[in-house]
Amino acid sequence: MRSIGINTWVWQSPLTDATVEARLEHVAALGFDAVELPLEGLGDLTPDVVGPVLERTGLVPLVVGAMAPGRDLVEADGAAVAATQDYLRGCVDLASGIGAAAVCGPFYAATGRTWRMTPDERRSAYAQWREHLAPVVEHAAESGVRIGIEPLNRYETSLVNTVAQALEGLDGLLGPSLGLALDTYHLNIEERSSADAVRAAGEHLVHVQVCGSDRGAPGGDQTDWPALIAALDEVGHTGPLVIESFTAENASIATAASIWRPLAPTQDDLARDGLAFLRDLTRTEAA
Repeated sequence: MRSIGINTWVWQSPLTDATVEARLEHVAALGFDAVELPLEGLGDLTPDVVGPVLERTGLVPLVVGAMAPGRDLVEADGAAVAATQDYLRGCVDLASGIGAAAVCGPFYAATGRTWRMTPDERRSAYAQWREHLAPVVEHAAESGVRIGIEPLNRYETSLVNTVAQALEGLDGLLGPSLGLALDTYHLNIEERSSADAVRAAGEHLVHVQVCGSDRGAPGGDQTDWPALIAALDEVGHTGPLVIESFTAENASIATAASIWRPLAPTQDDLARDGLAFLRDLTRTEAA
């Protein structure tokens, strides 16, 4: 069966060296196999602290980045681009230091930044993106870490909303150290078929995040989960399914993710219900 993971954003933001031990022990106690560790700021998490906790809990780690305001690789001044590149290299370094195979996120522009583009302007933006992302991909290759670029929905970016746009924008740069990370929430909004989007990503698929179509626990929602799993099987993607949702209790992250109401009676309920559904789903598909 596929391994199942969860992002610690379900409970808190930011995750730091001071809180990581208790949080990961809780994730492991709930029965998860893997954990997504968000590195919101450089230095928040360090291999010397995180590594032993991962070893003790047995959780498989992945790292995700946060494109906060000012983190941009396109249509930005040189200082902003350089700072963003430094941040992304720091995400890669954390992943390398804790044995995480991938670093994923919307690594092109600040989340929530939108602007209108003509076709020529979009082509120019994609050229800037490739140019400014290339040094980070080179660093990832040297570190043995793969980067997964995540398309976001239209309300969070105007640059990369679909798998087709990501493949276009990264054409010539995709390869062993760079691919795509897909989130079922964004697929549900932007793609005509989530399963076909997975097929389009194909060999470039690095990582998959899952949640309900309302951003809550997967299961009992509008997503065609069997079709999605079948598509993942078709393209040979065997990585973990990682629940990404958010808490409404943290003001900054709730605003960024537009979480205006609780998505479950408790965050632990969200985690448990999602885990139970995914276990049953993958068990059924494997049978």
